[in-house]
Amino acid sequence: MKILEFLKNKKGAMGIGTLIVFIAMVLVAAVAASVLINTSGFLQQKASATGKQSTEQVASGIQVLQVMGMHNTSNINKTVIYISPNAGSAPIDLSQAVVMVSDGSTKLVAKYNISNANTTDTQIKDGGSVFDSGVWGNISSTEFGIIVVQDADGSCTAKTPVINKGDIVAIALNTTGLKMGPRSDITGTIQPEFGAPGVISFTTPATYINGSRVIQLQ
Repeated sequence: MKILEFLKNKKGAMGIGTLIVFIAMVLVAAVAASVLINTSGFLQQKASATGKQSTEQVASGIQVLQVMGMHNTSNINKTVIYISPNAGSAPIDLSQAVVMVSDGSTKLVAKYNISNANTTDTQIKDGGSVFDSGVWGNISSTEFGIIVVQDADGSCTAKTPVINKGDIVAIALNTTGLKMGPRSDITGTIQPEFGAPGVISFTTPATYINGSRVIQLQ
């Protein structure tokens, strides 16, 4: 009888051990599943954010429509770059854009001065010449002005110079410090906050005619 009682007690001890191991395995599996679920959710959010940013980077951007300049028979001191958003582009905040232009030896880097409201002209869209705009007297060689040519929804203002679908603005640059005489190779970009930059690349005319001060460069 004592032997049978001993064996019964032994079987009970083995059953409790197995139960403990089984519960431990369930707990480990639950923890592992929780970690995997959290990781997959985090990766999904990162992938979604990365996809959105990649789409904005690829689809958005600035296109250069035309580049005009005004010379003084020896150098182009005023340069106007007509730009518009790319097709399908998200709205672009020009206050975060950087304009870089080089003549091969000197590089001009200009940013928008949001604290100076006189660097934006919203009246030119009603007619007039961009070279007669009042922004020219308010921009230095390290700043660019904005002359609104077409803005149906009024999104481009001095405090919020944002361009979107259908908008056309002219970037006014004071290029007095650059060597833009006859036969000069000029390169540069207009780099927005995100998206593709607008490319500037042209060669100035072989000679400057006194009776034709405004010339098309690109």
